[in-house]
Amino acid sequence: MRPLRSAAPVLAILAAAAAHPLDAQMGPATDPMQPGVSLELARERAATISDVRYALALDVTRRDSARGSVEARFQRRGGGDLVLDFRGPSLHAVRVNGAAVTDFRWAGGHIRIPARHLREGANRVAAEFTTRIAAAGAPIIRADDAKDATTYLYTLLVPADANALFPCFDQPDLKARVRTRITAPPSWKVLANGALEGRDTAAAAVTWRFGETQPISTYLIAFAAGPWATWESEGLTLYARASRRAEVEADSLIRANQRAATWLAGYFGVPFPFAKMDALLAPAFPFGGMEHVGAIFYNETQFVFREPPTLSQRLGREQTIYHEVAHQWFGDLVTMRWFDDLWLKEGFATYMAARMQAELAPASGAWKTFYLRNKPTAYATDATSGTTPVWQELANLDLAKSNYGPIVYNKAPSILKQLNFLVGDTAFRAGVHTFLTRHAYSNATWRDLLAAVEEASGAPLKQFGEQYILRAGMPIVETQLDADGGKIRALRLVQRPARALPGDAGGWWPGRVRVRLAYRDRDDVVLPVTFEGATTVVEGAAGLPLPDYVWSNDGDYGYGLFLLDDRSAKRVAANVGATRDDLLRAQLWGALWDRVREGRMPAARFVEAAIRELPGERDEQIADAVLGRASTALNLYLRPDDAARVAPAWERLLASRADDASLSYGMRKASLDALVGTVRTEAGRALLREYLAERKQFDGKPVQQPTRWSIVGALAALGEPNPAALIAAEAARDTGAEGPRRAFVAGAAIPTAAARTEYFRRYLEDPQLNEEWATASLGAFNDPARPELSLPHLRASLDRLEWIRENRRIFFLPRWVNAFIGGQTTPEGLAVVDRFLAETPRLPLDIRRKVLQARDELERTVRIRAAL
Repeated sequence: MRPLRSAAPVLAILAAAAAHPLDAQMGPATDPMQPGVSLELARERAATISDVRYALALDVTRRDSARGSVEARFQRRGGGDLVLDFRGPSLHAVRVNGAAVTDFRWAGGHIRIPARHLREGANRVAAEFTTRIAAAGAPIIRADDAKDATTYLYTLLVPADANALFPCFDQPDLKARVRTRITAPPSWKVLANGALEGRDTAAAAVTWRFGETQPISTYLIAFAAGPWATWESEGLTLYARASRRAEVEADSLIRANQRAATWLAGYFGVPFPFAKMDALLAPAFPFGGMEHVGAIFYNETQFVFREPPTLSQRLGREQTIYHEVAHQWFGDLVTMRWFDDLWLKEGFATYMAARMQAELAPASGAWKTFYLRNKPTAYATDATSGTTPVWQELANLDLAKSNYGPIVYNKAPSILKQLNFLVGDTAFRAGVHTFLTRHAYSNATWRDLLAAVEEASGAPLKQFGEQYILRAGMPIVETQLDADGGKIRALRLVQRPARALPGDAGGWWPGRVRVRLAYRDRDDVVLPVTFEGATTVVEGAAGLPLPDYVWSNDGDYGYGLFLLDDRSAKRVAANVGATRDDLLRAQLWGALWDRVREGRMPAARFVEAAIRELPGERDEQIADAVLGRASTALNLYLRPDDAARVAPAWERLLASRADDASLSYGMRKASLDALVGTVRTEAGRALLREYLAERKQFDGKPVQQPTRWSIVGALAALGEPNPAALIAAEAARDTGAEGPRRAFVAGAAIPTAAARTEYFRRYLEDPQLNEEWATASLGAFNDPARPELSLPHLRASLDRLEWIRENRRIFFLPRWVNAFIGGQTTPEGLAVVDRFLAETPRLPLDIRRKVLQARDELERTVRIRAAL
C-alpha cells in the first residue's frame, strides 16, 4: 500500500528544487532528477508529450548483462528540458533528432536533455545502453535449470522498473506503441508483446523481430527467452521449460485462456483488444501471474502439478488465468492514470474472474469461492491500524510497490460486488462497457468508473465513493434484536468503525444487504435492507417469530465485519454443519471464526467444533477453510498446553480422513496436508515417518512430491535427528526441476540457531538467491511453534525494511513483514516490534503501515492466548 508521505521529506525536496535554478525550467515543484518518477514530473510530461513509440533492441547472449538500443519517437508541445527515466548500469551514444548530444545529465535514474536540442512537434531520442541480468534484483530475471543445465530469461517490470531495462518515459499514462528486437542464442525461442514478424539468423545468434503493439503502458512491456518447449492451438502459444514438458497440462491451460478471452469479450461488449495472446509458465516467478500484453506470464510452480491437484488448487489456477486475461481489458486496454488507482485493475480482474466462473461453471460455487478467497483476508487487514483507503495517494512511482496488498486485491473486488448489487446487473454491465469504450487504449481514474456506472444506473454514487474508495477501514455491523415474548419487536443493524483511525472523517457506509431470519420449523425469511445511517431498522421483521439465528449478510453482498449476536452464535455453533446452502454455511463458519478473533469465542471451542462437524462436511472448499482456521488456532492462538490437550483428537481425525475412501481425493489430501502442518504428538510424528518410508500409502500409492518435501520439512522442524541428512537424502531422491528449490525451503525449518543465522544472511546478502525461493522459505524460518529461534532476527529483519522495499519486488516486503512478525506469538516478540516503531519515527509511512498491519495481528494473537 502507498500512504501519504510525511511533510519533512516534501519540504526538503522543495528546498532542493529552489537551490537549483536550472530545475525551474521544468515547472514541477519537485526536482525531476530525484529518484523515481514523482507525480509532478509525470503530470508535466503527460501535458507536453504524446504519441510515443519505442523501437527497442536487446542482445541477451551474455550471462549477466544485456546490450541494447532504443529509439523513442514522440510529439512534444512546449515544455522545458526533456526528462527520460533510466536506472541501468551504462548509457552512451545519446542522439536527439539525429544529432549526437553530449551535454545531457544522467543522475538520479533520469536522463535530462536540454530543451535546445528539441523542437515543437515530432522528436526522436536514441540511446545505447546496458541492463542487468540476474537471479534477483534485475529487470531481466535469470533462472538456471539444474536438471538439464539450461538458462531461461524473462522480464518483470511492474510497477516502475521499465526504466531499469531501457530509457523511457516510465509512467502509466504515457502509453506507447512498442516494437521489439531480441538477439538470443541460436537454440532459444523468444516471446514478446507484439506478433512475431521474422527472424534473422547469424552464426552465433538469432535476432527475433516483433511487430508494433497497440498503445500500452511501460510496465506491461515484456519478453522471455530460452530453450522453451511450446504448444500452439488456435493462435495461442504456450511456453514452458523444456525439462517440465511432460508435466504441463498444455491443452487445459490453453483452453482456459481462450475460454476466458471469449467470455470477457462477450460480457464487456468489447472485442479482444490486442493482436495476440500467448502465455508463459515462468520458473521461480515471484507472482501468481502478470498480465503483459500479448505475453501473459504465470507462476510455473502453481501451474504445474507434480501430484494430483485438489479442487482448491485447480480453482486457484483457473482463477489466476481468468484474473490475468481480464486484465487485458481492465489494466491493459484501459489503464489507471497513476498507481494510486491500482485497485481499478486488480479489483476488477478478481471480480470478473468470479463472475466468469459463476457463468462458465454454475455448479462450482463461484461466490462461495469468492467469499472464502477474499473476504477473510480483506477484513483481517482492514481491521488494523495500518489499513489504507482503496484509493491510495502516491507521490512517487518508486513507492508504488507498497500499494499492493489485500486492500486492492481482496477489498476492492468485494466493494465491486456491493456496487453491482446496489445498482443491479444491467446497469453495472452497461456502465463497465461505457467505461471501457470511452477510455480504450488510454487511461482513467476511479471517478471515471463511478461516473459511467452512475450514468447507466441513475443511482447517486458520491457517498459510495467517499466511504468505500476514499475512506480507510470498514464497518463492524451488529444486530440488535428486541423481543416481545416469542416475537420480534424490532430488529436493527448498527454500524461502527472497526478501528478508530487518525484523520477519519467518520460517517456511515451506504449499501444494500439481505438479512436472513433462520428457523428450524419453518421456511427462513430473507429481508432486503438498504442502509440509512449508523442504525438501520430492518423493515418487515417486526411481528415475525423469534428466529433460530439472524445472519445480516446473506449472499455476501455487503462489505464489513458482520458479527453474530450472542444468541445467534450459540445456535450456529451447535448446528453449523446442518446448514444446507454452501455459501451460507461457509459464511457461518466464517462468522464463528470472526468471534474467535474478536475474543468472543475460545479458540479451543472452534477446534472442537471443527472436530465434531468435519466428518459430515462434504464440500471440499468449506472443509479446506475449516481445516485452515483450526490449524491457525492450534499453531497461533492456543498455548502449548491447550494445543496439546486437543492435538490427539485432531490428529486422529485428520489421519482417519486421509484414509477415508468415501471422501473425495481433495478432501483426503487437505486432511493429510493439515496433519503435516499441525502434527505435535509422537504418534503423529511416527505416522509421518511411515509415509516417508513408504510403509504407509496415500490414495493407494506412496506419497508423491511435493508432499514428501512437506513431510521432510515438518519432521526437521519437530527436531528429527540429523535433519540435514534427512534433507540431503530427499534431495538425492528428487531429481525433478523443483528439487533444489524444495530442499532450500526445507532447510529453513532446521531448528538450530546456526541454521537460522545462515539463512538470514543469505536472504539479505546472497545475490544469487532467487526472490521466490526466499519468500517460499520464510514460513519455515518463522515457525510459530518455535518463536524463540526467529526472535533474535526479528529486529534485524525490521531494520532492513527500507532496503528491501528498494531492492526487492512487489510482494517481497509484505511477505517478509508478515512472516517475521506473524511467526511470533509472545509478548516478547510484540515488544520488539513496538520498540522498533517507537525508535523509528521517520520510518516511511507506507512501510510503517505494513508493519502495523502485522503488528496488530500479533497483538491479537497475544491477546487471545492470554485470555485462554
